Amino acid sequence: MSLERPSAVAGAEGEDPAAPDSVVAAHALDRRTRAAARTHLLRAGGLLVLLAALLFCAMLSVAVGAKDIPLPVVWDAVWNPDGGYDTSVVWELRLPRTVLGVFVGAALGLAGALMQGLTRNPIAEPGILGVNSGAAAAVVVAIFVFGLTSPTAYVWFGFAGAAVAAVLVYALGSRGRAGATPVRLALAGTALAAVLQGFVYGITVLNEFVFDQIRFWQVGSLVGRDLELFARIWPFLAVGIVLALALGPALNTIALGEDLAAALGAHINRTRALVALAIVLLCGGATAAAGPIWFVGLIVPHVARSMTGPDQRWLLPYSALLAAILLTGADIVGRVLPATGELEVGIITALVGAPVFIMLVRRRRMAQL
Repeated sequence: MSLERPSAVAGAEGEDPAAPDSVVAAHALDRRTRAAARTHLLRAGGLLVLLAALLFCAMLSVAVGAKDIPLPVVWDAVWNPDGGYDTSVVWELRLPRTVLGVFVGAALGLAGALMQGLTRNPIAEPGILGVNSGAAAAVVVAIFVFGLTSPTAYVWFGFAGAAVAAVLVYALGSRGRAGATPVRLALAGTALAAVLQGFVYGITVLNEFVFDQIRFWQVGSLVGRDLELFARIWPFLAVGIVLALALGPALNTIALGEDLAAALGAHINRTRALVALAIVLLCGGATAAAGPIWFVGLIVPHVARSMTGPDQRWLLPYSALLAAILLTGADIVGRVLPATGELEVGIITALVGAPVFIMLVRRRRMAQL
């Protein structure tokens, strides 16, 4: 009885039994290369589709509101402003909140993906570093102590509060021989957030003026924002976005495990510090401008991960575009859903985000981080 593998079996497997091992290995490598190229092409195509969807949502956001404006009129108002009523509505009301919604959404999506990738925690989100609470506490101080009432006036307080909170969390979490481990950072952030939230609630309950000024900001809102406000925060958001996208390969290396990552030459502490800096820039700027908007940074990375897998090089840009689409779409829904008035965008994201997150938890295991 022959011990050689039948040629039919070899043919079914696509291999020649007489071929040298090097040839078989070369064919296998070629197949893997072609499969990787197809995967990259599909992911790149997905990015283009998401970008087109974001542009459509942005145009719809400028056109839809208490008075609907046809898209051709919107186009003329943007590129050929004539000083009329429609032009005034587009430039003073619709365009600022649309641009801010796109950038704030992208910042929150990236910050959430960075947090989940760094801490290896599938329910991590930007608030875990105390950034939201730090910004809220600083805004309360700006209103209560200095009497500031405009988002343009207290945006710097919100940004500074977010940055100080993140620095404190990193300082507390890095104490001891173990250094700034993900668990220690999460515990320090949770503790600091509880203290700051207690301060915010205490001031707002005791001071009616502060409560009136901060109530819309605290639920997350794009209403009343102008291009001057965006001009103040866009450099921070732009640097944070570029830094976050550049950290994808380093996060992929850390995902292999700290020991193996160190053996491969990864600078783990430097990567953690850069991720923390990116989160401060992204979430700090977004929270200072629009208030604490929940669930965007939590659920969007899971949706993106279901499309791209755990590769951070693709997960990060997908999270940015999906979050921008979600926030812009939520702002549109908040305008058209009520019969009168508007619902703040933070309320819409909470109403949409909570059921979606519960569905993700119940229907399937969360994607491997």
